[in-house]
Amino acid sequence: MRELARVFALFFMCSVASAQTTSLNTFTMNGHGGLKDCIEEVAYNISPNGQAFTKTEYKEALVYMLKTGSCSYKGIKLYGKVKFVTSFPDIKIQYVSSFPDIKVQFVDSFPDKCGKWKEVSSFPDFKVEVVSSFPDLKVQKVTSFPGMN
Repeated sequence: MRELARVFALFFMCSVASAQTTSLNTFTMNGHGGLKDCIEEVAYNISPNGQAFTKTEYKEALVYMLKTGSCSYKGIKLYGKVKFVTSFPDIKIQYVSSFPDIKVQFVDSFPDKCGKWKEVSSFPDFKVEVVSSFPDLKVQKVTSFPGMN
């Protein structure tokens, strides 16, 4: 399970880096700078004991990641019942109009998919504080198509 988490974390790094205007040459061993090269480099060199993953482990990790999707932050699911607080939040968010980390749709029922939040006053799944600087996540409110970017 730790291997899956490591592969996912570095896959995320590759995705973020590929979205930037800079080259991925620092992330790839052969310098081609492609996302595929980055993923392979990460997957085969992330093992905690210094040994590379086998092809089977690598494929299993990618299949698991693609099937489950990533809709969490620090182990907190980014869907469900949310309570807005001013102190001791689980996540600090900042509302933005462009380049969000997640697009959120506020719903009245069934907040069971990525980016669907139902605001509650008690028994929340997670607590959020809205800040104007240094957020954990940048959030864009939407009326349709919620989810991670």
